[in-house]
Amino acid sequence: MPWPAEWAPQRAIWTAFPSDPGLWEADLAPARVEVAALVRTLAASVPVRLLASGAEAAAAARAATGAIAEVHDLAFGDIWLRDTGPLFLAEREARAFRFNGWGGKYDLPGDSDLADRVAALAGAGLTRFDLVLEGGAIDTDGQGLLLTTEQCLLNPNRNPGLDRRDIEALLRAALGIRRVIWLGEGLANDHTDGHVDNLARFVAPGTVAIPVAAGAGDPNAATFADARARAADAGLLVLDMPSVGRFELGGTLAPASHMNFVIANGQVVVPLYGGPSDQAAVKALARAFPRHRVAGLPSTHLLSGGGSFHCITQQQPAGRAPGPTGGRA
Repeated sequence: MPWPAEWAPQRAIWTAFPSDPGLWEADLAPARVEVAALVRTLAASVPVRLLASGAEAAAAARAATGAIAEVHDLAFGDIWLRDTGPLFLAEREARAFRFNGWGGKYDLPGDSDLADRVAALAGAGLTRFDLVLEGGAIDTDGQGLLLTTEQCLLNPNRNPGLDRRDIEALLRAALGIRRVIWLGEGLANDHTDGHVDNLARFVAPGTVAIPVAAGAGDPNAATFADARARAADAGLLVLDMPSVGRFELGGTLAPASHMNFVIANGQVVVPLYGGPSDQAAVKALARAFPRHRVAGLPSTHLLSGGGSFHCITQQQPAGRAPGPTGGRA
């Protein structure tokens, strides 16, 4: 039973509310506004389970979202649930891996066992695997293909005792994967060491969307070109997405990407950054998902914490995972 694609029917989406003032500082309030807007949009098509860490954050989450989300006061380090939460193979079946703070960069209390506690809340059985892996490092088409990057999964700060073949074997055992497609580097200045969900995403079986560089000054031009070449060599159909181009926060290059979109029961929500690529990204994904409603929402303040919509969400499929003909765009 392969790990289902994100466009498969969903029982719920799990996400998290910015909670720690010490981590978010001046961006706490505006990041909460962005998450609340995402929750309201997602709730139109899927039940939303919203985690908040601590009484103040839980009260703020309920005030911001009203009755449209089920709020749980559950301790966590930060909101990047894609990486710290469980991966659901089916409504009541989940997988979890070791989490080491993105290679030892951010070791926060409440993150290492969050997958266990979310799976318990979801009523899902959980199987753990001895592999350091974050959910944002991988993407699937629901038919046994998996995308990842060498920069992340082969990084010595993750699994120094495992080689490529070892990692592929563990992914097959844990997620029902039949083939791993290795891209190279991820986005510049991405503290995740190159998560694939900022670089390339499946939009249909055997079809991936990858950005095209926004001119010669795009800091990720070479990365995008290499990813596109590798995907094509692997036999995938490659669709064009716009790149955000060079984007800075406080004078520092930030890994802004429209690829960090989230798919939820007939809709796609795209992160926007207030630049010329915003509407082009919405239109490109509307072409990739013609049966879905595609909308864009601001995500600049979430980016100050290092990620966007896909990074803070985790889908729980409805029923059993689909078979080889289950997923479609």
